[in-house]
Amino acid sequence: QVQLVESGGGLVQAGGSLRLSCAASRGTFSTYNMAWFRQDVGKEREFVASISWSGGSTNYADSVKGRFTISRDNAKSMMFLQMNSLKPVDPAVYYCAASTRYRVFRTDQYGYWGQGTQVTVSS
Repeated sequence: QVQLVESGGGLVQAGGSLRLSCAASRGTFSTYNMAWFRQDVGKEREFVASISWSGGSTNYADSVKGRFTISRDNAKSMMFLQMNSLKPVDPAVYYCAASTRYRVFRTDQYGYWGQGTQVTVSS
């Protein structure tokens, strides 16, 4: 089964950018549909963006459309989240997740999770 490790989180000023990475090992990365979720303190984990196994289809939460871009490199077993124009509402622990199902957006539809990486935005 696939194992996932996120990196790239940190502290950034509002309006700035960060690029998150998710490295996959074990399992066949290219067969999984992937997603980013985030969870702020005291809130439920929420969907951010997803990408199909081929990279040909992406979906975004309304709150990040036009600012975040999800991508993947199957040859390197990596997924990315480019986050631009970060806002004070974006801080959270960001998780990458893998699913064998297509176009799913709920946490219970993803069977594999990373440990998360913290994103903090200063105003």
